[in-house]
Amino acid sequence: MCAEVSEKGEDLQVDTIKYSGETGDIQAQLARPDGDDKLPGVVVIHENRGLVPHIKDVSKRIAREGFISLAPDGLSPLGGTPEDSDKARSLIGKLDTGENTKNFVAAVKYLKTHSESTGKVGVTGFCWGGGVTNEVAVHESDLDAAVPFYGRQPDPREVPRIKAPLLIHYAGDDERINSGIPDFEEALKKAGLEYDVYIYEGTKHAFFNDTGTRYDKEAAELAWKRTIDFFNKKLKQ
Repeated sequence: MCAEVSEKGEDLQVDTIKYSGETGDIQAQLARPDGDDKLPGVVVIHENRGLVPHIKDVSKRIAREGFISLAPDGLSPLGGTPEDSDKARSLIGKLDTGENTKNFVAAVKYLKTHSESTGKVGVTGFCWGGGVTNEVAVHESDLDAAVPFYGRQPDPREVPRIKAPLLIHYAGDDERINSGIPDFEEALKKAGLEYDVYIYEGTKHAFFNDTGTRYDKEAAELAWKRTIDFFNKKLKQ
């Protein structure tokens, strides 16, 4: 679908687009490096505050690494991300889980069939988006790579449906999320899936978010390097 808004700068082409999801049109930011080369794609899934400037910036960072990056607004079915982050968190809780997953699966399919894409697509997400990343991995058998950051784990019974390799990041001090790690790992092992788990000791949930109080620069930079190396290996080779 053609861009609604387009801007150029910093050697990037950044567009505001809409794609067709389960619930109708989903608004998203699409970013890619300048040039005509076909590139692999990465879907970036936001935290529970919606498609905020931080996530748009993360999407641009991924584009600078040589990918087409798509950051959907998961709150599109409810009118889009509001400026009030408290309202955004409330709206997130009103989303239908199944429809929401299908909206992000549709983002993967959008990138796979994009005229500027190689057809290889990965997904990454943070906090709420980390959990959605896991669900997309369960429900999209044609996904090529998944990198959830401190996300809620899928139902262990659903794990055998995953086909994509996973790189999984967790904070060391994140009791609620980390309580699900043992069952998730056991299910991954039983299914014979390719995965790596990294736990960043001394960090808290949302340690990657450089606009928040829990940001840990050292851990965030290491997790980012591992993520880009993983996407380069799984999507470019």
